[in-house]
Amino acid sequence: MCKMRSRASIAILLSAFAVTAAAQAPVRPKITGISHLAIYTSNPAATDHYYREVVGAAKLPDPENPQGARYVINATQFIEVLPLPEGAGIDRLDHSAWNTANAEGMRRYLAANGWSTPSAVTRGSDGSRWFEVKDPEGNRVRFVQPPANAKTPDEPDVIGHHVIHIGFLVHSRAAEDKFYRGLLGFRPYWFGGMQEGTIDWVSQQVPDGHDWLEYMLSPLPPASSTPADRLQRQLGVMDHVSIGEVSVNDAWKDLASGNRLADVRHDPSPRIGKDGKWQFNLYDPDGIRLELMNFHATEKPCCSPFTAEDPAQ
Repeated sequence: MCKMRSRASIAILLSAFAVTAAAQAPVRPKITGISHLAIYTSNPAATDHYYREVVGAAKLPDPENPQGARYVINATQFIEVLPLPEGAGIDRLDHSAWNTANAEGMRRYLAANGWSTPSAVTRGSDGSRWFEVKDPEGNRVRFVQPPANAKTPDEPDVIGHHVIHIGFLVHSRAAEDKFYRGLLGFRPYWFGGMQEGTIDWVSQQVPDGHDWLEYMLSPLPPASSTPADRLQRQLGVMDHVSIGEVSVNDAWKDLASGNRLADVRHDPSPRIGKDGKWQFNLYDPDGIRLELMNFHATEKPCCSPFTAEDPAQ
């Protein structure tokens, strides 16, 4: 009888310990949307002209890197431009970043789940907090807690007010899904390809909003047989940022009528993409693509239906 009671007591203690441990496990804070895409420039003056005069964004100092600049789209979204590091090669992407309700909570959550994280978050002069990790393919990813008093600068000529998705080259969908879907809770939105039956793009929405990450799955051609400038151009198509529009055609007309597309590489005119949405592409001086995209589809998408709500203005 004593042995039975002893075993019962141990079982109760182990059960209580398990419940306590589960209760103390960090819960993932909300990931509400895109914070920014950080890119390099080899020509700061030309890039400044592009993001200020063509895109119409407000230029602000960069609390994360005093060598860089922020081109602000709204109170919590921007494109960060950094000087091109020595030996960067064809790559012009530095990192992607996501807004979270609690940067320290997110750091603790990732660390508790075995992810390599810094020992503490960084605090910016603007009141923001952030930290950086690497995804399974080594892409640098930041989580940003915006300042409580963030305000949108008054920029009447900005071509759009909401960054709805970012995309970059991905080699293994399965490997990346372990991080973005399995650990972070990103949700399927849409997938498609240039040809029916192929998958070139996979869109994953943030768990607590409607912005998304687009896996760009088409491989680059071999570097041994492809000129570096061509490789850089193709990589810039994949590493991109998208601004949402009520009407891409109206936005294109505004750019054209204001002579803002002079000396800028861009599509001849808007077109409907495989996802059924109007889009128009233009490129910064180093080839990073800016995609203007309608919030809602005009036609039925190819390949798969949308499985989550569209973003809004």
